[in-house]
Amino acid sequence: MNNWGEALKISIFGESHGKAVGIVIDGIVPGFAPDMEEVGRELARRAPGQSGLTTSRREDDTVEIVSGLFEGRTTGAPLCCMIRNTNTRSSDYQRHLARPGHADYTAHIKYKGFSDYRGGGHFSGRLTAPLVFAGALAKQLLPGVNFKAKPELIGGVSPDDETILNAKAENDSVGGIISCVITGLPAGLGEPFFSSTESRLSSILFSVPAVKGVEFDNGFALAGMRGSESNKTNFGILGGITTGKPLNFRVAVKPTPSIGQEQNTIELTTGEPAKITISGRHDPCIVPRAVPVIEAAAAIGILDLWIAGKFPFIFD
Repeated sequence: MNNWGEALKISIFGESHGKAVGIVIDGIVPGFAPDMEEVGRELARRAPGQSGLTTSRREDDTVEIVSGLFEGRTTGAPLCCMIRNTNTRSSDYQRHLARPGHADYTAHIKYKGFSDYRGGGHFSGRLTAPLVFAGALAKQLLPGVNFKAKPELIGGVSPDDETILNAKAENDSVGGIISCVITGLPAGLGEPFFSSTESRLSSILFSVPAVKGVEFDNGFALAGMRGSESNKTNFGILGGITTGKPLNFRVAVKPTPSIGQEQNTIELTTGEPAKITISGRHDPCIVPRAVPVIEAAAAIGILDLWIAGKFPFIFD
């Protein structure tokens, strides 16, 4: 099912080349007055077409609140946001050729050939726009909690533009690692075992397209330490519960699968081998634009735990 959350429930809808994408958020407390200008700034951080490092597809990402907001404040009813698609180019996509690294094949199998293939349909990174909207609200609702993500590595080296531009010049792409630190968290957030802080955050972080790995604090490096060394780590989470110290995590983002080189694939209707060269507008690296998405996902995850733990909200 296309739903996430326990105390806070979200459902994303839409397709990349459909009329709109959007999100329904259930569980937002009544009386909250969102700062829509701040929401716009968060969406602008994710928006494409701002440099030669991103896809040239440009979208205004204007938010339409369909329900759940009255006279500037949340009503307690489900909050529904819609963002219209205004710059699609569906002719770039071929219905029967599966793009390597994309969900074209699995979507074709699962949905019996009826899924919207244009731009990746419901599997597109375009769906991260409403996720950023929800994350922007979550940030505003969490008093004193700050989320700061940044590219740590791109293409296995330091996060510089040259690595991305070199890949782009070769009709290729690169991935990377994004690190994030959450400060201002109270101690006591999280519910072991299955609603531990790591469980909830990992769940939503892995929902972001292209995220293939998540680690907390020293992560896999802990496996090579002795206990005397490991115990010196300033853990942000112990026993699935926040300690009150900064919470650090990293996510691995795979290279953009849409590249301009000829690749082997299959013809979906016949299953026969085929060749494909992907055209269109694509990011040579999605890491820079994924930074605000990772912050948003983390904020949504923390808000879910916040509501579940009955931590207080502060409104003006």
